[in-house]
Amino acid sequence: MSHEPRWQEARTAKMTTPLSTEALVAFVHKVLSEGQLHYRDFAWRQTRDPYAILLSEIMLQQTQVARVSKYYDNWLKTFPSIDALAATDTASVLEAWQGLGYNRRGLALKRLADQVSAQRAGILPESYEELLQLPGVGPATAAGVMAFAHNVSAAYLETNVRSVVLHEIYADSDEVCDREVMAVVKLAAEYVHTSSTIDARRWNYALLDYGAWLKKNHVNPSRRSKQHTRQSKFEGSFRQKRAQLLRAILLAPDISAAELAQHCKLEIEDVEQALDALTREGFIEIADNRYRIKN
Repeated sequence: MSHEPRWQEARTAKMTTPLSTEALVAFVHKVLSEGQLHYRDFAWRQTRDPYAILLSEIMLQQTQVARVSKYYDNWLKTFPSIDALAATDTASVLEAWQGLGYNRRGLALKRLADQVSAQRAGILPESYEELLQLPGVGPATAAGVMAFAHNVSAAYLETNVRSVVLHEIYADSDEVCDREVMAVVKLAAEYVHTSSTIDARRWNYALLDYGAWLKKNHVNPSRRSKQHTRQSKFEGSFRQKRAQLLRAILLAPDISAAELAQHCKLEIEDVEQALDALTREGFIEIADNRYRIKN
């Protein structure tokens, strides 16, 4: 089976980029040097299991590393495989996810496990394109699995990687779009792919670790990205109310909207709006005007 992502079909000459060959080589080796200097050791870097790496990639979306570190090992003890996760009811999965934020990621992971267990005997696909077809898996997650599980060079773009490119290549530019950033990331990934001395894991770890260090020790370079947006305030938001209601339903299945409003101290209109959204997204179901987690 080929491990070549579709993006590798485009050769370097076809990409628009501010980098000469010499500048590209200098960029790659600068990142490798900084990455080694600022290397971070995590549990998910001690495994080559595609499921464990996929789990870390999904957990790390929009969640701080310190928090993920507290949940990762316990999750794998509770759900050690795709099949174990698929065999668990949705309520238990969402309960284990509480504290990681953005519950839709936990729900998507459960749906992914159900699909892979039923259709692929619990074995994740080994190609970038097939990974992209799974629930909750986007380009960065698929690229992360390819790089860290299979050591296959991948165009991996997330916030730390973006920070590195902006700091090193676009230091004097504002409103840099991701298309320009991705052109550099693809070129670097292609260079790594053809190198006999640099592997994909080492390269992507270096990007992530150097980017994390930059964000802590410099004005966040990502602020110069055209795609940069400040995360909306969670306290008092509709997102907080949804999460609050979901936790209440996990604790007390078959509960009415009125009981939820009383328990969560929310206006009934807000409760009904949030319940409608949770129902549409497949988190919960209603029977006899009472709500439970949808399995």
